[in-house]
Amino acid sequence: MGVIHIGLLGLQLRPRHVDLARTGQEIHPTDRQPGPPRRRPTGLRPGWGSRRRSAPSWQANASQPVPPTPTLAFCRPTRVGTPGRWRRIDFARRSADAHRRPRPDAANKRAAVARASAGGVGSVTLVATALADSRFLRACRGLPTDRTPVWFMRQAGRSLPEYHRARGDTTLLEAVQQPDLVTELTRQPVRRYGVDAAVLFSDIVVPLHATGFGVDIVAGVGPVMHRPVRRRADLARLRPPDGDDLAPVTAAIQQLVDELDVPLIGFAGAPFTLASYLLEGGPSRHHLRTKAMMLGDEALWLDLVERLADVAIAALQHQVAAGAAAVQLFDSWAGCLSPDHYRRYAAPASRRVLAAVAEMGVPAIHFGVGTGEVLEDMAVGADVVGIDWRVPLDAARARLGDGVAVQGNLDPAACLAPWEVVAAEARAVLAANAGRPGHVFNLGHGVLPETDPATLERLVDLVHREGRASGP
Repeated sequence: MGVIHIGLLGLQLRPRHVDLARTGQEIHPTDRQPGPPRRRPTGLRPGWGSRRRSAPSWQANASQPVPPTPTLAFCRPTRVGTPGRWRRIDFARRSADAHRRPRPDAANKRAAVARASAGGVGSVTLVATALADSRFLRACRGLPTDRTPVWFMRQAGRSLPEYHRARGDTTLLEAVQQPDLVTELTRQPVRRYGVDAAVLFSDIVVPLHATGFGVDIVAGVGPVMHRPVRRRADLARLRPPDGDDLAPVTAAIQQLVDELDVPLIGFAGAPFTLASYLLEGGPSRHHLRTKAMMLGDEALWLDLVERLADVAIAALQHQVAAGAAAVQLFDSWAGCLSPDHYRRYAAPASRRVLAAVAEMGVPAIHFGVGTGEVLEDMAVGADVVGIDWRVPLDAARARLGDGVAVQGNLDPAACLAPWEVVAAEARAVLAANAGRPGHVFNLGHGVLPETDPATLERLVDLVHREGRASGP
């Protein structure tokens, strides 16, 4: 089977076969070169086994619904030496699902198309599909939505009984190597809660683990480094992940794009937060080793975070090329820095990651914990800024202005209270937004393990019922 390389990254995209029953009249046929007979077609994955001619970016015609019109798609060759063909694909739509939201036809889903660009680095163009006009992606673009979209950080995992049954005794780093299991764990909260986006089941240290850096995730502790960074020579062990390193991740994303009816969010760790894990050897309360290097050896520090920016960029490029519709950059530990130190030692590397995401053509969410003093700095290069529960949402919107969307920001601990309290707190968040477009409802951090799933089910229903973003 042929392999397509994208730009300098060497992303390997496996061709897919076309469901000829879906195709209409063939356009611009080319003579097939000698070679083994093609196997029976097995189905079309939009954006993976096909590519649109002159596909618009995700910003194009953002304010208009995307009609399910016939589409001219380029079907990639199924074998080396076998040319592709232009075919007219007629995407049919099925009726609205009666459960929680209209569910678009699987053939009309959002897709990410990776292609070689003149600049040398693979660029990604979003195909305009039904999911491109989903309420989550519209809110990320600051556009009006029929309801306020909602998803939860750590929605896939610890609080769900079905998660524990499916994962069993498998460690997290073992689980992320199994695409079928990742697909199931990612879809569980979408099925249960009816959220407006899925977030890939993974961890921010997976790219480091995939390159053999030496990482473990200890239950009740978090990521632990086998050999923490202590000197310049240790940086030689850092490299961006390639397609082989991330093959299980991209396989899971491809499967999810086929099966989900909501956009999929990919993510990566911000350079500062990854650097803290590498230097401290694990989670830290005071980040003393991190600050000692940052302030005592600035050249070494900048070398470290630039290398980690390369790691994050490569991870996100592979995720988007496989089909992620949006990405989130997590800077979990940035709140330990003063505003001046954040601007000098952390922000430049994160902005380079966000600039790379902008070239991929998908919305970027920038989230940090305890970063209320640097919201304006975090907004540079981001489409959406995640707000934790410490900052009132209306104050955050006033500071950021209308040019950037916001995400948040219910206190995760509020979900442990009686339902009447949860409902009141959620309504306060919606009231603080005051119906302005560009709001994605979320918690101010991840779902706590003790959270009752029934509470989150009711919370999603409340946000969908009472949240509106009719216009500026």
